[in-house]
Amino acid sequence: MTQNKDGLWVLGYGSLIYKPPPHYTQRIPALIYGYIRRFWQSSIDHRGIPEAPGRVVTLIPYDDVMNDPKYRTDVEKYYQNHNKELKHDDLTTLGVVYYIPPEYSDEVRQYLDIREQNGYTLHTVSVHLYPNESQREELAESLSHLEKDPVTGCQILQSSVYVGITDSSSNEAFVGPEDIEDTAVVIAKAVGPSGSNYLYLKMLYDSLAAMYKDGEFVGDNSYRKDMYLDVLMDKVEKLLNE
Repeated sequence: MTQNKDGLWVLGYGSLIYKPPPHYTQRIPALIYGYIRRFWQSSIDHRGIPEAPGRVVTLIPYDDVMNDPKYRTDVEKYYQNHNKELKHDDLTTLGVVYYIPPEYSDEVRQYLDIREQNGYTLHTVSVHLYPNESQREELAESLSHLEKDPVTGCQILQSSVYVGITDSSSNEAFVGPEDIEDTAVVIAKAVGPSGSNYLYLKMLYDSLAAMYKDGEFVGDNSYRKDMYLDVLMDKVEKLLNE
């Protein structure tokens, strides 16, 4: 593997948000447009076992949503504005991007290849950066070459991301579209080498909530709260409390 002289940017939208990669020097809130986050990826090596797989998140792209009635029905169920046609930028997912310096990029890439081996493959995605005030000052020069979105004014970065694609012939771990009731039952019960499936969900949920509470993410009106995640969290906790 050849070392990347410019370092490595990697997007976290699941466990990487609360369990970051090693050696990162920057952590910047970011939005990606044209994707939704769903617990439609099977986990047999972290939050479940082969005999009882758990569920972890992946990203579902806009084109897949529009081309499959089951995906579209799911999206529209948790979409807040039913009075207009669903557009690419109506799908938004909040995450964070990490910068890994060049001297560690090979090591971290190898670490992530192993961590994300259960059905995930490496892709590139455009992310809209939302640095806080101190980051804007610190990174002003190093990010000055990036183009800006004409509507939001955000700088756009091309970042690496691990995704469990929806093609089950290439990704046997993909289980969606799965009814949220069924997903909740699995998460409430599953346990794997990395711990309970519920803990994965809770840490993701709490980490995203903290980004608002602590003022780490100050977004624009294009971002919509993840209602799917809210509903899933509520259903799993009700099952656990029964």
